[in-house]
Amino acid sequence: MSDEVGLSRLTLATLAERLGVRQPSLYKHIDSMAGLHRDIAVHAKRALGEVLARASVGRSGPDAIAAMSHAYRDWAVTHPARYAASNLMPAPGDVEDEAVSVAAIQVIADVLTAYRLEGDDAVDAIRAFRSTLHGFVSYETAGAFRWSADVDVDRSFDRLVRGFIAALDSWAETSGHTLTTHLTTIGEDHDDRT
Repeated sequence: MSDEVGLSRLTLATLAERLGVRQPSLYKHIDSMAGLHRDIAVHAKRALGEVLARASVGRSGPDAIAAMSHAYRDWAVTHPARYAASNLMPAPGDVEDEAVSVAAIQVIADVLTAYRLEGDDAVDAIRAFRSTLHGFVSYETAGAFRWSADVDVDRSFDRLVRGFIAALDSWAETSGHTLTTHLTTIGEDHDDRT
């Protein structure tokens, strides 16, 4: 139901009406609207983690990244409210929510082991992967790609994923380099050519 009406428009009244019960009856199962959102988030994180795990089973490296990326996008587009809920941070001390959050991220971490990334490099790559996919999916579900209807959105997504995979191939080599260092090096290279 959350995917039909949207997470922000889901109310206990609409839920009670859908279930054919009086709203006070819901309080036997749900303590509050915040509690309902938390339960949806836990379910969504678990589901997304399972989708990512299924997509990556038996694959490694670029093939696993591509399969996981497409599975992520497909699930998010199909389940927009649950996807929004999957991005909600767990409340401090909510052990179940923290566990499903970590489990979903661990799937990504496991796939990235093919790139031999450790420590900060691995954390940065996980953040980049999640941010890249989230950004694309967020724009897509918000309709932000409609202005360029003549350009295939699937093609754009494939190029984004291939670009991320290419970046992973040299990820560890960029470790420790700041953007300022990189820009200075580019400037020096340019000066050498002129």
